[in-house]
Amino acid sequence: MRIITIALWWCRGVWKNTDNSTFLISNGVFMDVFITGTETFFNDDEIIVSKTNLKGRITYANRVFLDIAGYSEKEVLDQPHNLIRHPDMPRCIFKMLWDTVQEGSEIFAYVINRCKNGDHYWVYAHVTPSFDNSGKITGYHSNRRVPDRKVLDEAVIPLYKELKAAEQNRDNRKQGLEASQSMVSAFLAERSMAYDEFVLTLGQEGRRGYR
Repeated sequence: MRIITIALWWCRGVWKNTDNSTFLISNGVFMDVFITGTETFFNDDEIIVSKTNLKGRITYANRVFLDIAGYSEKEVLDQPHNLIRHPDMPRCIFKMLWDTVQEGSEIFAYVINRCKNGDHYWVYAHVTPSFDNSGKITGYHSNRRVPDRKVLDEAVIPLYKELKAAEQNRDNRKQGLEASQSMVSAFLAERSMAYDEFVLTLGQEGRRGYR
């Protein structure tokens, strides 16, 4: 019965226990993934780079990606990019990200990722679609830099906590996503900004490489 319950929850999202362990599925096998709550960091002059195909499976990961996430190249190639997804990341932000790049546009976002050992790291991500000569989307490319710590602590982390709470405090997954999307819409409306404008203006004076 426990396995059946976990399977149902996987269909709805990530299963998280009170001991901070999270059940994920890889190739049909259940894995108990532990979340340590410990943050790890990469250097200011480093850039995490990865590429995926249209299905979101990793086709390239640079050395910085592998080092910070704690995986070998063999472990990540042809695996879903959500291999590094952290359960504290709001689903509404990921939906906005994927909807945007699948429409052929770029997007910037703050993302918390999970390392193989359960640690986590924050990134400021720039995600773009890749095109062939005919203009058809062939995959996706992401560069991630070290985020502004002040922006994370004062703006991003508090907002993401509110969004996650909204997603979790609903009767089902669909209602949770709708609730968090409504919160984002109201948050942006109060500031008379679109999402990309809001993200790009956060800590802009201290950010390098996106002028």
